[in-house]
Amino acid sequence: MKFFIDNWMLIAIALSSGGLLLWPVFQGATAVGIDSGKAIQLINREKANVVDVSDAAEFAAGHIVGSKNLPLADLEAKLAGAVKNKGLPLVLVCQSGARSAKAVNIAKKLGYEQAQSMQGGLKAWKLANLPVEKA
Repeated sequence: MKFFIDNWMLIAIALSSGGLLLWPVFQGATAVGIDSGKAIQLINREKANVVDVSDAAEFAAGHIVGSKNLPLADLEAKLAGAVKNKGLPLVLVCQSGARSAKAVNIAKKLGYEQAQSMQGGLKAWKLANLPVEKA
């Protein structure tokens, strides 16, 4: 016990250093979905379908090239008609990533096991200087 009392500062520094080293691990654990780079790989290599769950006005202002617009409110009713092959990856996107994270649960409930949300949404896509088209 005397060791801990005499060296409390060294122990505190060691614990603080360990915590700071583990911080990125905890940050990554809270992130939901895939980044824009992984989304591009899924689109190009695995023919992933991209569904934008933003409302029609947001979609018209700008969206990922080739994406389909199914607003979150209509997703459960219209997803099966818009994306027929449930075996292909499904990338769900919105403006910030919040609605698409909710949409993943709906898609998985409908049988789309490879449904994933894009972190940061269209904002992250634009920040990566990736192509956007307007309707």
